[in-house]
Amino acid sequence: MKEGYSIIEKIHLPTDYNSLVDVEALVGSVCEKLGVVEDAYGNVLIAVTEAVNNAIEHGNGMNRDLSVEVSVGDDDSSFCFNVMDQGNGFDYTNLPDPTSPENLLKENGRGIFLMKNLADEVEFDAPGNSVNMYFNK
Repeated sequence: MKEGYSIIEKIHLPTDYNSLVDVEALVGSVCEKLGVVEDAYGNVLIAVTEAVNNAIEHGNGMNRDLSVEVSVGDDDSSFCFNVMDQGNGFDYTNLPDPTSPENLLKENGRGIFLMKNLADEVEFDAPGNSVNMYFNK
């Protein structure tokens, strides 16, 4: 997360899809606290749940001994959700384009595309097991 953000929430989640209920509650609470308009709430919810989904499935490989951490930072003009898993990371600089004809029918590969299109800014931290999604207020 960039400098200048104050952490206002942090939760640790088990590597389990049932954790998504807690993610939804966190996003709802944060958006209400920060006065996020209803139209933007859906973008935040989808982007953050996609990131947590990726952390559970791809990052932690469904290993229940590992956890996912979600932190929320706030500054004057924007807020940030950070999702970090305990996996080895991945090459976030070399991702296939899910809109390419050869990828259109694939079941996976759209999560990061969605995150980048729904958040105002997305950045990955090396080695690729942590993502920051920024949303303007």
